[in-house]
Amino acid sequence: MTGLDESPERAYRLSGDTDVGCPSPARVYDYWLGGSANFAVDRELGDHIAESEPRIANMARENRSLLRRMVSHCCRQGVDQFLDLGSGVPTIGNVHEIAHRHAPGSRVVYVDSEPVTVSHSELLLEGVDRATILRSDLTDPAEVLNSPVTRGMLDLNRPVAVLLLCVLQYFPDTDRLRDTVAKYRAGVAPGSYIAISHLTTDDSDVNTSGLAERIRHSRAGHQAHPRDFGEILSLFEGTRLVEPGIRYAQHWHHGEIAGPTEPSGIYAGLARVPE
Repeated sequence: MTGLDESPERAYRLSGDTDVGCPSPARVYDYWLGGSANFAVDRELGDHIAESEPRIANMARENRSLLRRMVSHCCRQGVDQFLDLGSGVPTIGNVHEIAHRHAPGSRVVYVDSEPVTVSHSELLLEGVDRATILRSDLTDPAEVLNSPVTRGMLDLNRPVAVLLLCVLQYFPDTDRLRDTVAKYRAGVAPGSYIAISHLTTDDSDVNTSGLAERIRHSRAGHQAHPRDFGEILSLFEGTRLVEPGIRYAQHWHHGEIAGPTEPSGIYAGLARVPE
């Protein structure tokens, strides 16, 4: 795995508020996926976390596989607009590539608040039609939904798939998260979809508690807050879960996966916004 050159003069147009000495969850995730949008501090933290659960890179890849299956499912239901919240870096096999394969006219807005992620995403999306990146805080739905970037790319009067994959665990207040998801649900058209994946301690095959503890004592400035089945189910209030409901990520539409899967420690669910 390779990471970014540490020089601030490199071509990634880093903004003035970028702290390359502090690890970022988005960049650590990119490292686990084998990406290039990460620094030495991110790789160091990624390796440190992996000491508590050596399968963490496989878990990250499982979540990426889940993304592909969920986006493909939404496309088959006729949805051709995607709002990817806490998107990380849109590397190979991300939302716009999957969606464009199924429906070439699909439109995608990636949303992230981390400066390196946004800068790198801008470069990767140069010359890509119908896909863009918005730097914004996903916990402010009004700002995200009313942004000229979002409004210029998506027609919120038509169904949109709102993706919240392995990002909500970085926010501690479940009640606030429930309210945040409800605001996105209210801000999109009936027939839209809400997709959530989330770390859980329910999966005894994965040392999720150890992962969270390593993150808690790191210099990342973030904490991971795994949630149980009931808490994650509550995030889907006001929607209708599609089959197979909430499952571990490796079992969600498992029939679409070729070959064996590994434990993920991640719950996953996709729900439709009712008419």
